[in-house]
Amino acid sequence: MQIAVANPITRERFLNIRNRTEQICQSLLPEDVSVQPVDFVSPPKWHLAHTTWFFEEFILSKHKSSYKRFNKDFAYYFNSYYNNVGERVLRANRGLMTRPTFEDVIDYRAHVNNNMAKFLEGEVDNEISNIIEIGLQHEQQHQELLIYDIKYILGHQVTFPTLDFEVKLTLENQHQEFVKIDESVYEIGHKENCFCWDNELGHHKVYLHDFEISNRLVTNSEFIEFIEAGGYEDFNLWHADGWDWVKSDSINAPMYWHKVNDKWMHYTLSGFKEVDAHLPVSHMSFYEAFAYSQWKGMRLPTEFEWEIASQYLDYGQLWEWTNSAYLPYPNYTKAEGAIGEYNGKFMVNTMVMRGASVASPKGHCRPTYRNFFAPENRWQFSGIRLAK
Repeated sequence: MQIAVANPITRERFLNIRNRTEQICQSLLPEDVSVQPVDFVSPPKWHLAHTTWFFEEFILSKHKSSYKRFNKDFAYYFNSYYNNVGERVLRANRGLMTRPTFEDVIDYRAHVNNNMAKFLEGEVDNEISNIIEIGLQHEQQHQELLIYDIKYILGHQVTFPTLDFEVKLTLENQHQEFVKIDESVYEIGHKENCFCWDNELGHHKVYLHDFEISNRLVTNSEFIEFIEAGGYEDFNLWHADGWDWVKSDSINAPMYWHKVNDKWMHYTLSGFKEVDAHLPVSHMSFYEAFAYSQWKGMRLPTEFEWEIASQYLDYGQLWEWTNSAYLPYPNYTKAEGAIGEYNGKFMVNTMVMRGASVASPKGHCRPTYRNFFAPENRWQFSGIRLAK
């Protein structure tokens, strides 16, 4: 990873980021925090513990000689996918753990926070600072995942509960225009003196043909036109895998949408509301984004087109699907050990998203950021930008 110099590791910054994770969960009830309705959703309790385990495993247990682990079994309970670190609970089984309790996890966080705060009062060398920075960036990614998972958990309950904080989209009411980008050789990848993940490196050149890209995201009203025109019923618009997904899962609308008395309603973290025609359509899978682009006689941009065009775009409301498979850049180097498992081993069967979303922590929106999801995933805050 390339590490930030603009955001030094301080006790205050560490604790502020850690506190934010708990603030996201503050309006949840004890019954909410252990639920795992599907395997791609992790219980909020698990997020709180896993992000804590990172600092215990990679900092305190290795670099603080007097440190005593809170519970020797927590490394097994709350490791995610780091094979270099050891065995772990399978992802699909995270929701089976009613024990440790939520109170145990909060105590665990306090234990690690207190030890980390004391650790940061001393001299910390660059190598350890870099790992702490990765841990903080990792925790902020989990803050966004927490919002996805909480919305999925609450949005699939009959009472449609609300949270005491808002994640609000803004209207996409500007007139649609297409930004023209000329054919040329362009430079791609991260080169600024700030943090980036290893998948944003190395910096390299790509050749792009002329293309045009929309100045705004696709709106709800535009996507309703696709639904009403039979878009979910026309196999010609879909990839074969996408069409299989539509049929096997009976997909006929975006996630969280429900037709009530001939009106489209949807679940938001602020409650069950009528779909606002001028907001960007969200919770799109890659399959749906591709099918919609086909229906419009256009396409999705590649991630390289998106990165070059980003300087002319207003982005950051929703992660935007690209038509690029998630693959390593030329000269990509995977770090050794557990940290090297963070991105590289997932470079298969996923598609790249660019930008950020309203759920992304501040500072996680940059032109080179490469997010990635399986094409059927749509519980993330994801939208569509057209290209041609």
